[in-house]
Amino acid sequence: MALNPNAIGLAALRRLSSSGVVERVGLKTPFEKLLYEGSRRGFQVGAAGNRVFKRVGTLGKPQRPDVAPTGGVFDLTPTEEQAMFREAVARYADERLRAAAADADHAAAAPEDIVTEAAELGLAAMSVPEALGGAGEPQSPVTSALITQAMAHGDMGLAIACLAPVGVANVLARYGSAEQQAKYLAAFAEERPPVAAIAIAEPRALFDAAVLQTRAVSNGDAIVLTGEKTQVPLAAEAELLLVAAADDNDKTQLYIVERGLEGISVEADPGMGVRAAGMGTVRLDNVRLPATARVGEDAGCDVGELMALSRLAWCGLALGTAQAVLDYTVPYINDRHAFGEPISNRQSVAFMAADMALELEGMRLATWRAAARAEQGQPLAREAALAHDLCVRHGMQIGSDGVQLLGGHGFTKEHPVERWYRDLRAVGVMHGGVCL
Repeated sequence: MALNPNAIGLAALRRLSSSGVVERVGLKTPFEKLLYEGSRRGFQVGAAGNRVFKRVGTLGKPQRPDVAPTGGVFDLTPTEEQAMFREAVARYADERLRAAAADADHAAAAPEDIVTEAAELGLAAMSVPEALGGAGEPQSPVTSALITQAMAHGDMGLAIACLAPVGVANVLARYGSAEQQAKYLAAFAEERPPVAAIAIAEPRALFDAAVLQTRAVSNGDAIVLTGEKTQVPLAAEAELLLVAAADDNDKTQLYIVERGLEGISVEADPGMGVRAAGMGTVRLDNVRLPATARVGEDAGCDVGELMALSRLAWCGLALGTAQAVLDYTVPYINDRHAFGEPISNRQSVAFMAADMALELEGMRLATWRAAARAEQGQPLAREAALAHDLCVRHGMQIGSDGVQLLGGHGFTKEHPVERWYRDLRAVGVMHGGVCL
């Protein structure tokens, strides 16, 4: 995502404030404050359909988001605008996503009303340049990580469903050609933005995004796409996909695929965790694309950077979910009594909770450091990999410890910790889907 609160459009925020959604979910006051402070934004998703993407305007060259300015001072304190925006999104996530999470997990699909409401929060249009009707400004991956964390605190699966289209908009903003931005990126500034997702993973062991079996073969003035993608969020509803495939030179690139093309089939494939994201498998059988379908066209895109930004998005999801486990577990162990005292008085219990908090802080700091490097335009592959490794290992451990501290209750669906544990295990096996 590219969600710098300083970039949020006043006009979009006014439209949001009058939409009724923020008042319906109790967020009117925070958003009025954001409007007063001069922040900007816009976003809404519609159901899948036969959308026709039309070129909007003319761009002499691709519109790239500027690198956010830095003050040169090491400071992890969120700005006032970041804090307000995070608070508003967190409140929405905790009140709406968490309430719908259990049913969505059981149904293995995100409720349409939740996706629509989340769309109205105004995230995707942040990546759209002003020349195409959006509110694009300098990117802030740090703010993006904060927003991702806040959404996941409500529920990771639903957060993925809500943020997958934002990831597509971010990729098009970073790497799309002028023509691609005018045709596809501009759609994310419309009243009903497209449902979209990034399809990278393939159904095989030891998956490596640099070595893909999905092929994009040049054929005259067309590109023929063949292969299979798995772990694709919103697979059944997506109107637009960015599909990773190996080109004629065995180099991984992304290709823009509209859902209505012949040769595309989708099959639901819910797994152990993040079931609410509506994960599915997309099969591509000789799908013919125009020669201009490659993201960035002749220039292509930096897949290494894209994968690092995707890992950071998964780190943000892990942070929010692990924080939810800790926030739920600590009151439980303080309130539950055994032998005449709270079980938190037992050292084994207290030390386990303390370890959860310690590892969570390490995950958070590593993620913020990598996001800060991305914000400054510095190389981030190493830092993103370190943060991702911490979030994979310690995120799963925090989920497991949460289940353990609840005892028998942790194993039942009466409490959400078992679902959070299942979701946290997904961080280590998912590729793509979301992107800062």
